[in-house]
Amino acid sequence: MVNAELVNGQTLQPQEREVDHPSSLVALFGKDQPLSLDCGVDLAPFQIAYQTYGTLNAERSNAILVCHALTMDQHMANVHPVTGKPGGWLAMIGPGQPIDTDRFFVICPNVIGGCMGSTGPASTNPDTGKPWGLDFPIVTIPDMVRAQAMLLDRLGIDTLFAVVGGSMGGMQVLQWCVAYPQRVFSALPIACATRHSAQNIAFHELGRQAVMADPDWQQGRYFERGTHPHRGLGVARMAAHITYLSDAALHRKFGRRMQDRDLPTFSFDADFQVESYLRHQGSSFVERFDANSYLYLTRAMDYFDIAADHDGVLAKAFRGTRTRFCVVSFTSDWLFPTAESRAIVHALNAGGARVSFAEIETDKGHDAFLLDVPEFIDIARAFLQSAAAARGLTSSGT
Repeated sequence: MVNAELVNGQTLQPQEREVDHPSSLVALFGKDQPLSLDCGVDLAPFQIAYQTYGTLNAERSNAILVCHALTMDQHMANVHPVTGKPGGWLAMIGPGQPIDTDRFFVICPNVIGGCMGSTGPASTNPDTGKPWGLDFPIVTIPDMVRAQAMLLDRLGIDTLFAVVGGSMGGMQVLQWCVAYPQRVFSALPIACATRHSAQNIAFHELGRQAVMADPDWQQGRYFERGTHPHRGLGVARMAAHITYLSDAALHRKFGRRMQDRDLPTFSFDADFQVESYLRHQGSSFVERFDANSYLYLTRAMDYFDIAADHDGVLAKAFRGTRTRFCVVSFTSDWLFPTAESRAIVHALNAGGARVSFAEIETDKGHDAFLLDVPEFIDIARAFLQSAAAARGLTSSGT
């Protein structure tokens, strides 16, 4: 893990340092370029932190926007500056991978409301000089996409060859196709839905309540008071992580095997391997993620509902779209089950879209889209290669 750093006489942990001064590219937008949020607030100034991989061709036609999932960020294919670990989507992004950085120009932005350099609740409020905390306005998935569109305008990219993402990233992909259909040539939404289910909202509320019940949360002012709600955020992560897996995957990895012992301790120690695994997930997560950002991003997912803005008819959102789609789901994903993906496909078909659909059989659960699942990798590669041929992109990206 990267060490803490002394800034202005104050010791900042790596994640805190990244909030305002990220180890990535940053696009700054002044008070004359506000981001109009769905909650009615104009956010200005603000910034977007992002990473790029590959080279933009002369025609600016080979750009792929990769939208990250809830607990990820812009460091998808490089060493993470906080954890020191490899990027989170190396199975998909890199030379020779489906999102081939030898062929495409890849842009990975940190979402608005995040905590790795894009303006969010952990960022410094320019009016107070203190972290925003709960004074930060509520953001939505459409807000995130509007901010990304402003970033692309800044980069001089009018049209994206593809928008790709899974889970919350997949929601952003769908929103891109609804809000800016003329800017998206192809789309790969993975393990996602056009709205959050009641069950998913319930799981998110469980996580938020765990964070807010931690005495160190301090009504969201923990940075100012020198505390961190690590226990609450850790519990939230543990509960959420269970939803990312499947019963079969948990059984295969852990079963009822004991952790470094042969007999139970008859205590509340982590007797089972699965308990130890979840505790590790919780403790490692709190070192790289902001608790308030967790509240804001889960709420953004809860509010997402494309059909609600189109008279409750999902097909209307995609009517007349010329974007090429490949929708992917996984058989063991109970967080975003295949029925959600089929609803997307039906709406796209009703809207006259060009769409293919793949349900991939795996026991790896929702997180399968982040893992090296050969069938998924092959499908993604084939779709992007086919779209590139239709776009007239050669193997060199020109």
